Amino acid sequence: MPRTNPSLARPRIAVVGIGHLGKHHMRLLRDLDCDLVGVADPSEEARKFAADTYGLTTHADFRQLADVVDAVSVVVPTTLHRDVGTFFLERGVDVLVEKPIARSVADGQALVDAARANDRILAVGHVERFNPALRGIEGIGKAARYIESHRLAPFSFRSTDIGVVLDLMIHDLDLVLALVQSDIKSIEAFGGAVFTPAEDMASAIIKFDNGAVAHLTANRVALKPMRKMRVFSKEGYVSLDFQNAQGMVVRKAPGWDFEQLDMESLDRAQMGDLWKFVFDGLLQVENLQLDAGNPLRDELAEFLTCVRERTQPTVSGEEGVRAVAAAERVLAVIAANRWQ
Repeated sequence: MPRTNPSLARPRIAVVGIGHLGKHHMRLLRDLDCDLVGVADPSEEARKFAADTYGLTTHADFRQLADVVDAVSVVVPTTLHRDVGTFFLERGVDVLVEKPIARSVADGQALVDAARANDRILAVGHVERFNPALRGIEGIGKAARYIESHRLAPFSFRSTDIGVVLDLMIHDLDLVLALVQSDIKSIEAFGGAVFTPAEDMASAIIKFDNGAVAHLTANRVALKPMRKMRVFSKEGYVSLDFQNAQGMVVRKAPGWDFEQLDMESLDRAQMGDLWKFVFDGLLQVENLQLDAGNPLRDELAEFLTCVRERTQPTVSGEEGVRAVAAAERVLAVIAANRWQ
């Protein structure tokens, strides 16, 4: 049984950073089983919004929250994650830090070390892990042989302190590492800057020790958004379209044995009958609901449960560091192939 802390039946929590994403954290936490005691942000406009809209106590300096919270949600620019996160961890406060955990492995590991030294919860906000559709592909994902993803977005002027690998591709790096569960063998990658000093588009082919291959593409200067992933294994394949909330799993039916099929007896001219024969008799097709629930709300609710019951989050600090380590390897290869 988990060890529940009775004094944290309703944890006191604050949001540090209430920009575009932080506003959603603030809004959702108000309706969860916690006491949202305040927010911190250097922007006077952001603080006024929080005070006027939700009646919250606001602070320009996050350090003013240290003595009034049990936990914080850190939604500041990535370059500040280490400083803000370690400040709270070293003062006995549990931390949820938005993805990526930090700008570098060294900074991420500093957060992990601080959490361990102070026996604190450290969760990382890889919100895609909370999409209900992913639970439906877990079996195929762990046996994946080839994964293909495209994550494209129009230029938003946000997260310009990092490039597209840490901004967008990090989502799919985390998902692929969680699905494949094998060490990276090699990486081929290419990318370059378009609008910002950092890379704005990147493509990577990642090969794993267990033979799986992932081909990831990220672009933050696209004309239209796209968030698609396909996963292939010996058991079937999955197609996910997060942008349009559509998904499908195709699995082999029980007893599938292609070599035992009498191909000569099939009248392939009757395409309608052949389609019915294959998809009703040989394959099982399941449509996935990708827009069910609220992944960010579920992520925040789980963090509060971890705070109360001292349990490990779905995405631990160690997993956050692992995703950044993969991103650093991708970036190193991109740097070696830098545009002239």
